[in-house]
Amino acid sequence: MSDSLVPGRADALLVIDVQNDFCPGGALAVTAGDDVVPVINRLAPLFETVVLTQDWHPVDHASFASAHAGADPFTTAEMPYGTQVLWPDHCVQGTVGADFHAGLETVHAAAVVRKGMNRAIDSYSVFFENDRRTATGLAGWLRNKGIGRVFCTGLATDFCVLYSALDARALGLEVVLVEDACRGIDLNNSLAAALSDMAAAGVTTVTAATLRKDGRA
Repeated sequence: MSDSLVPGRADALLVIDVQNDFCPGGALAVTAGDDVVPVINRLAPLFETVVLTQDWHPVDHASFASAHAGADPFTTAEMPYGTQVLWPDHCVQGTVGADFHAGLETVHAAAVVRKGMNRAIDSYSVFFENDRRTATGLAGWLRNKGIGRVFCTGLATDFCVLYSALDARALGLEVVLVEDACRGIDLNNSLAAALSDMAAAGVTTVTAATLRKDGRA
């Protein structure tokens, strides 16, 4: 890869779940999660197509530990679609925690994709719910716009960013992870595993400084 990347019309920036509950002080805070905000704000004007995604759970979502008697957050439960990490209640529809971080500039967004709205199924990926069958519709939307490459940013590297990147590759898209525009939870060494899995799938990793508009800073 050259020393710089210039996003074009066939590129899209995916800004994944930069919401209050995933930032410091939130219900499921990612360490230094808010550090991605100024990085993403610098990147967004470089793209003609910017997509924001938003966890948007009903209050009794099945992925919440509170929905399982006696269960603690960060333990697991078996769901019809497989093993599910049980999370603290987070990003509940209509709450401040579900709002985008106040510092995130959203004016560039061409679309907002809400996920995790089905009470019975969690949804890490921006393309499919965790049953791996139910589509969000984003893939078709990107295809209709002629997008062939996506740049992944946001929270968290080892969950929603990971699943989104792997699904994008499976759908035939080129994928670039902007590593310093993401932060991870790192649950049981999940961050290193996620980076390894993405590399094995053909995801390219860059830093935000690599991206330029028309070859200029």
